[in-house]
Amino acid sequence: MSIDRVTRKDPNVYLDAQAIAEALFGDHMAVNPIMLGAAYQAGALPIAAAAIERAIRINGVSVDMNVLAFRWGRMAVVDRKQVEAAVAQATAQAVEAPRVLSAEARALVDRVEASGELRRLLEIRVPELIAYQNAAYAGEYVDFVHRVAQVEVERAPGSVGLAESVARHLHKLMAYKDEYEVARLHLDAAMAAQLQAKFGQKIRTYWHLHPPLLRALGLKKKIRLGAWFAPAFQMLKAMKGLRGTAFDPFGYAEVRKVERELIGEYRQIIETALVRLSPVTHGAAVTLAELPDEIRGYEHIKLEGVARFREKAKQLIAQLN
Repeated sequence: MSIDRVTRKDPNVYLDAQAIAEALFGDHMAVNPIMLGAAYQAGALPIAAAAIERAIRINGVSVDMNVLAFRWGRMAVVDRKQVEAAVAQATAQAVEAPRVLSAEARALVDRVEASGELRRLLEIRVPELIAYQNAAYAGEYVDFVHRVAQVEVERAPGSVGLAESVARHLHKLMAYKDEYEVARLHLDAAMAAQLQAKFGQKIRTYWHLHPPLLRALGLKKKIRLGAWFAPAFQMLKAMKGLRGTAFDPFGYAEVRKVERELIGEYRQIIETALVRLSPVTHGAAVTLAELPDEIRGYEHIKLEGVARFREKAKQLIAQLN
């Protein structure tokens, strides 16, 4: 392995944090605290575990999930088999309890003729893309994943992982968090029900936001908005049809332009990998498909990640060629 060749390989720790996050939490956002826990337990962080957990609680975002994910990351170093068993059990339970899909979503998922992990991924992500934009948008996603799956079977028989990686990462790029999506997520009925179940019916909800327009005018901090702002969120949610069109008032920001460009760029990168796909190049193609993991955060942090993504993609494509 390349990393082992240039490091002290004995202390190195390898884990599939995304698989752990999705199996145990059903949310890729748990990846970072899992990695943080693994890094701490491996001795790479000179900070007390109690201090890290306290920082998570002070941050106040998904506290229970992030603390638990941090501890699972530690466990991955201490007892890898226990974590693998928990992931296997969670995955088995997910298979035993299939998701209830609308007829529209079911038809799109069935179009891929997938089974196993790929079908599980599609059953999660296709309904999300329909809610994000519409069925036509989800159909574009499904058709591309289907093409990748077919080529993988034809040109790298017996190999798996490429179609799954594309299913994960193309979805990530297509469901970028713009103003319309932020509004939809804040109005999510399931989240409201969870909050009420945990804190009671009389809960007060506040949103802490840093709108791009006010940020451009020099506002440095987030503003706190109460329940009175919900109609504005409803209006934004209803305006999602403007996303990516000439009438999108938020679409002219640099980060939004880049987010839209990335979808086509990624598809073109995967098409290049498919042309060269063989049992020999399959591993490099999967690595290429997973590169959107480099893209995280918001605004300038995200743009820095995009630059890393593009540079690494260029290097990997050169290797494939």
